[in-house]
Amino acid sequence: MDPMTLIMLGLVAVLIFFMFRNSKKRQAQMAEMQNNMQPGAEVMLQSGIFGTILSVDEEENRVTVMSGTSTLVVHRNAVGQVVTPVDAPVEESEASVLAPDDDPEFGERFTAADDAPATGDTSADLDGTPAAEKSEDKNSDKE
Repeated sequence: MDPMTLIMLGLVAVLIFFMFRNSKKRQAQMAEMQNNMQPGAEVMLQSGIFGTILSVDEEENRVTVMSGTSTLVVHRNAVGQVVTPVDAPVEESEASVLAPDDDPEFGERFTAADDAPATGDTSADLDGTPAAEKSEDKNSDKE
């Protein structure tokens, strides 16, 4: 067997491996969606219609969906995705999502070195060094 044949067989084996792997992933996703299909869950049908599941008939493979003011009876496979499952976690309130009020007070400065508010000498440069020390450094450079 020449090396080119071995490489081709190796590529075919890798291709088959990835095909089986993707198939198992898709099956797991479909099983999870089927488990989330319970009354009260908001779903989107493959046609793009949003609605809420009223009932699921396992034997007939039918799902009754309430969309707006109308009720639809569709095949179970017509459900494209479950938008919000029934047991979805409760969203946090807006106040708990916002950061606490940690803005500096008027006249306070935050230094880059220690991220702590610095008060007092307002003649400090952006790097936190007071202007008096900088003028001493400039004078020593001139000598």
